[in-house]
This record gives sequence, structure tokens and C-alpha cells, in this order.
Amino acid sequence: MTFYGYQRPDGRVGVRNKVLILPASVCASDTARIIAQQVDGAVTFNNQLGCSQVASDQQYVMDVMAGYAANPNIYGTVVVSLGCENCQMDLVVKAIEERTNKPIRQVIIQEVGGTLKAADIGVRYAKELTTQASLLQKMPFPISELIIGTECGGSDPTSGLAANVLIGEMSDRIVAAGGTSILSETTEFIGAEHILARRAANKEVHDRIFEIVHRYERAMQLVGEEIREGNPAPGNKAGGITTLEEKSLGCIHKGGHSPIMAVYDYAKQVKPKSGLVIMDTPGNDPASVSAMVAGGAQVVVFSTGRGTPTGNPIAPVIKITGNRMTFAKMEDNIDVDASSLIYGGSLQQLGDDLMQLVSEVASGRQTKAEALGFTEMSIARVCNFV
Repeated sequence: MTFYGYQRPDGRVGVRNKVLILPASVCASDTARIIAQQVDGAVTFNNQLGCSQVASDQQYVMDVMAGYAANPNIYGTVVVSLGCENCQMDLVVKAIEERTNKPIRQVIIQEVGGTLKAADIGVRYAKELTTQASLLQKMPFPISELIIGTECGGSDPTSGLAANVLIGEMSDRIVAAGGTSILSETTEFIGAEHILARRAANKEVHDRIFEIVHRYERAMQLVGEEIREGNPAPGNKAGGITTLEEKSLGCIHKGGHSPIMAVYDYAKQVKPKSGLVIMDTPGNDPASVSAMVAGGAQVVVFSTGRGTPTGNPIAPVIKITGNRMTFAKMEDNIDVDASSLIYGGSLQQLGDDLMQLVSEVASGRQTKAEALGFTEMSIARVCNFV
């Protein structure tokens, strides 16, 4: 299979052609929003962090910001900072340049004289970059150029029985074609980590799977909490999931049956054409999706049993449910009804249809989350603000 995308100077291929207005901190977020609202083809997000953080916490923010700018769906970036935050402009620009050689412009609000002047400069930069971006022509590329993020949220038993099984089928096909599939949500490996570890390509990957699970549990216990007190969530339980282990056994179906080739830390750059990999993320959907997109995922495929509208500012999110009642209630939000798999439908046919949809979305077809303008995002935290 092929798709039509945009060749980037760093060698990667984008499925969208946007200019990112990147707020370096919470104090720059509204100014970035003002800029993006005035420029067709510009996108931004509400960064609630970027200051008053310890080093390890700040690193998550730096990695997401750099990864968003480097994501191949972005043509170029206008970085907007206040000027006195922890995530200083030079640090952000350096982090981006370590990942990509795409165009970068800079605006520091305190140095140019306030929000209105910063917005004026930022709009000029953004229009310059979107004009350049408009000159690019789409070209055909093999599906092996794709990095697909996989996610599940608002799960119920149909997620593990149908939707995640279908995503796993897609994942295996992407891997077989030479592409990359990311399995995420470390908290939802708990109780099934030994099953994943058996599929590790080598001992290093095997040990890393156990390490990230145990590290996550210990981190919660350090503040006197237990993961099982918050997971499964109330909606999961109302849908029929009874234990975290049961939820985990459904979650890991998204990884199909391919060997696991690597384990990446949160929001780190994923190597293309590397098969099935794991990224250490929380179960929180926007924070997990953000990490995979920062890692380079151009498309996210997301299952939901109860229904969720979650999108992303950088990558299109394809929504799948295995619950036919949920699809009937939330057809505005969900792209694929996989419930037929429970009632005797063909996994082969559903897999063909999903691969065709992935190719179409990669070529420019809007997902329902995109059409509605949903751009929720979040970033994982290590600890409280300082």
C-alpha cells in the first residue's frame, strides 16, 4: 500500500503540512493561540507547563515540544516564549535542532514589547512559513514510512474483544510492510507484562518491559498511592471491566503478534521502519498520544468502548469502537465500527478496510476528530510544581 505525503528535509514523510506555533510555557500559550487563530494552516496547543519544574519533570516538556516541532506533519515552527520561564528559548530551539533541520522562527514576548507586538511578529513569521509550505507537492510513499501510534481510552470489554484485536491486526500489517507501530500505556501492561516480555526481540527489551512497569508502580507508591485505586476508571467498571489485569489483557491486543523490537522512554524519538515498539507512557489518553506524536507518529489509531472525542493538534486520530451501541450513540466522534467482529465478522476484511482508511487518512482524508477541531493534549508529570 501507498499514501500521498510530504517529503521533509530531514528525510521523513509528513501526512499533514502544518506550521506549529509552539508555546514554550503556559505564559506563552495565549499569545501562541492568538497567532495561530490568524493564520490558515497554523496549529498550536495549550501548554500548561514549561516553568516551575524540577529537571526530570521539565525534560518531559522539552521532549514533547521538540518532538512536536520535529514531527513530520509539521513544515516549520514559530517558537513563542515569555522570556523568563525555565524552558528558555535557546534550550527549546537547541532541542528541536537536535531532532530536525526544518525551519524555526523565534519570538520572545518580554523582549519585543508585549503580547500585541509579539503576535504581530509571530503572524508574519507564520504566514511566511505557511506560504513556503503551500509550495510543496504531495508524492506517493510506501506505507513503511509511517509510524502509527496505538491507544485505547474509555475501554469496555468490547475493546479487548474486537477494537483492540482489529488494531493489533493493523499493527501486524504495518510491521510486515516495514513500518513502525507503537504500543503505549505502561499502566495497562500491569498483570500482562510477562506476556509482552515473552515477545521481546532480545534480553534487553525483555528486561526493559519489566523495568518500566515496576518503575511506574514504585513511583505511585512513593506518594502513598496504588495504581489499582484509580485504574480501572469508573467508566471502565460501568462498562464491565472488573480488574486492572483484565483491562491489561485487552490493552495489549493492540500490539498484535509481532516481536517487540525496542522500548522507548516518554516522548523520545522513535526510529522509523523499526517494527513493533513500546513507549513508556501513562494510561491518560491525551498524555499518551502526545508522547507518541512527539516520538514521530504521523497517525494515531485509537480504540474506545465507552466513546471519547480525543484528538491531537499535530496528528490525525482514527477512532475505533467494538461496541455497536457506542457507535450508534457517538457516530459524530468515531470513525470505525468494529463490532461485527464479535458477531461473526471477518478480521481479514475489517483489517483490509482499516488499512485502506489509514492510507486515506495519511493521504489527507480528515478523521472525525479533525473535522470537529479537537486538539486536546497533555504532558506526563514526574512530580508537583516547585
